[in-house]
Amino acid sequence: MQIDYPYHIARNGRTAQTDTNDHIRDMIEQVLFTQPGERVNRPNFGCGLLQMVFGPNSPEIATATQFIVQSSLQQWLGSVIQVNEIDVQSHDSTLSVKVVYTVRGTQQKQQAQFQRQV
Repeated sequence: MQIDYPYHIARNGRTAQTDTNDHIRDMIEQVLFTQPGERVNRPNFGCGLLQMVFGPNSPEIATATQFIVQSSLQQWLGSVIQVNEIDVQSHDSTLSVKVVYTVRGTQQKQQAQFQRQV
């Protein structure tokens, strides 16, 4: 069992825990939505995805965004997952990210969808 993200107390009064697959999904979410420089002890951590919502929108920007997301996930979680597919969509003030990945420990293919309002 792993500590659940975001951190909270479970009904039994202890730190909430989650299974390995949910923990991996939580780690992906942290990489995607953490701004570089946000963490004092790891200033390079994250990919700054939320900043990209306010930039211009074009096929070239979408491709660059997918590349940045994939390289960040490989850098920070490469020992845990293999990234198979990234799809980033920006509609009005909503950012949607779909990540298809394979868990290295079990070789299970997983898919995670994340959305943020900005």
